[in-house]
Amino acid sequence: MGSHFLQKALYLRFELLNLLIDYQQGSRWDVSIEVSSKGNFVSNLRLVVVQPRIWVVREHLGQKVLIDGGSVFGKHKPWRDILPPNHWNQRQRSVLVVPEIGVGLGAEVAGLGAFTGVVGDGGVTVAERSPIPVTTGNSLTIAAGVRSLFRGADEMGIDARRATAVVVGATGSIGGACVELIAPHVEHVILVARNETRLRKFHENLRDRLPCASSFTTEIGEAVRRADLVLTATSSTQDVIEPEDLRTGAVVCEVSLPHDVSRRVSVERPDVLVVEGGNMRVPGEMRWSRVREEGADFDMGLPRGTALACMSETMVLALENRCESYTLGRGIDLAKVREIDTLAERAGFSLADMRAFDLPISREQIARTRAAAEERRAASA
Repeated sequence: MGSHFLQKALYLRFELLNLLIDYQQGSRWDVSIEVSSKGNFVSNLRLVVVQPRIWVVREHLGQKVLIDGGSVFGKHKPWRDILPPNHWNQRQRSVLVVPEIGVGLGAEVAGLGAFTGVVGDGGVTVAERSPIPVTTGNSLTIAAGVRSLFRGADEMGIDARRATAVVVGATGSIGGACVELIAPHVEHVILVARNETRLRKFHENLRDRLPCASSFTTEIGEAVRRADLVLTATSSTQDVIEPEDLRTGAVVCEVSLPHDVSRRVSVERPDVLVVEGGNMRVPGEMRWSRVREEGADFDMGLPRGTALACMSETMVLALENRCESYTLGRGIDLAKVREIDTLAERAGFSLADMRAFDLPISREQIARTRAAAEERRAASA
């Protein structure tokens, strides 16, 4: 085994609440959080510090690697409620407090998680003022999301080359990149977003570069009813995919958090495969432990050894000794998406096992979903 290499990484999460599926789950993040009977946080705004330790057991670049990082999470109201849009500078100042804390913990690279990468200009201003490099983690999130979509297509027996794919949130930085990565593998891609003017202009600028047929619409339901494959990448806090709109045997990949797909789908549409697209399996033995409560584990709400793709990008940069502001701004460099995907694979990261609605998807469940789709098609023939 090669020499021992120590690289520290910090992953930041500021708008914690937006990732909670249920307000009652708040205490899993911090035992000091009090939750009222109405599901509202009543504790004050304190920072919660947790420390993940990730051993990469295999040799990486001739070395045995330990990532020893700290994660700082802020307890706040949903990001839209903290400050009105004309106060983004104040939001950014709030985000900047956290990398400064990270420096004191020995961090050398920081990831902007949840809505901290959405505030203002996609992390550009934060990076300019932060004492350490930062990344939104969007590049690996995109790579993982597209891989997850096509893995789902394979599981459902969908021939992607003849499929119609829909990208919801297509004018966003993640959605727009996903369109370009999906298009070479499908017959038709439909771009969906709320702002028609922006969507039309985006499609006009993009369509000549796409190797497949393309169209756009602001009507989500109309697009989804035509889709074999759906990828959602919105910042919505409401359901945008409803069960009545989904095509028989469709695959829906959620890159977004909070979830875009209505939980009614899990009950009303057993013929549809919904997958979470932003989870990675971390190599080696990974354990999240709390700093303030020594010996206590920290519950990320994910299976053991699993991390969000945006968090994993920060880890990969640390493993590669690439402590740089990698993914920033509204535009996405597809070359970087491909590069970080390759670097992650080299470091031993892979797609996590499939999950939907915060629960694992078993092989038996996939078989039942395919059978339900075949039965539904036969009934409508």
